[in-house]
Amino acid sequence: MHLTPYPDVNAVLHDFLSSIQTVLGDHFRGMYLSGSLALGDFASYRSDIDFVVVTSGDLSDDRLSALRAMHARFKASPSPWATEVEAAYIPQDALRRYDLAHARHPHIERGADEILDRDDFNSGWIIQRAILREHGVVVAGPAPRTLMDPIHPDDLRQAVITLMDEQWGPMRDHPDPLYRHDIGYQAYAVLTMCRILSTIEYGAIVSKPVAARWVQAREGERWAALIERALAWRKDRPDRPSDGDVKKTFDLIAFTLERCRAIQQ
Repeated sequence: MHLTPYPDVNAVLHDFLSSIQTVLGDHFRGMYLSGSLALGDFASYRSDIDFVVVTSGDLSDDRLSALRAMHARFKASPSPWATEVEAAYIPQDALRRYDLAHARHPHIERGADEILDRDDFNSGWIIQRAILREHGVVVAGPAPRTLMDPIHPDDLRQAVITLMDEQWGPMRDHPDPLYRHDIGYQAYAVLTMCRILSTIEYGAIVSKPVAARWVQAREGERWAALIERALAWRKDRPDRPSDGDVKKTFDLIAFTLERCRAIQQ
């Protein structure tokens, strides 16, 4: 398997594919790389391994338990990627188009304490669907475009606006997350704002580094240094963000929220 330029990542994907196919059997429809591996901005010092598995239908409790145990074994392994995998298991019908009323599926995020469990997929999933449809890398199965309806640019704009309203906008009044987490979360917030600003401008999804460079060029020095530090973040440096950078991040969140509200008028 030579899906990526990274032999250790390829080995992880090979093992996951084999184990997942064993658990799912005839219920397996496909496996696809998403996130930074699909968008071409993967960097081992900051990125995780994102993949989506398509199933024939909703998973039974027994199959979900087997997959949960598989992920737990990997987290307990000596692999350098043990806590750096994010995976979603989506029925083929649910993948075709986003439906908020039927958007609860097995999902696991990166992190030592995360487990695979059924989770509600919010509007941010529309962004992930766009990445998967337009850029997803086939590990096994048909091309992702054949499994998914096109996503209109205005739907992407509305998705990031909803994400701002529900997740990021409230931080202006309740800033605890940025103070409570390490610098990785603060860098994630900065780069997410850059992607949201790019998405409302163009109605398309680009990688976070590409969006960050666009915001730097567009806005000049206002956010340039903050964005540069976010781009330089490494996951092996769990430092605390400076108070100055936290404040500037809040300013960037407020600025992004105002841009989102402006295009709704």
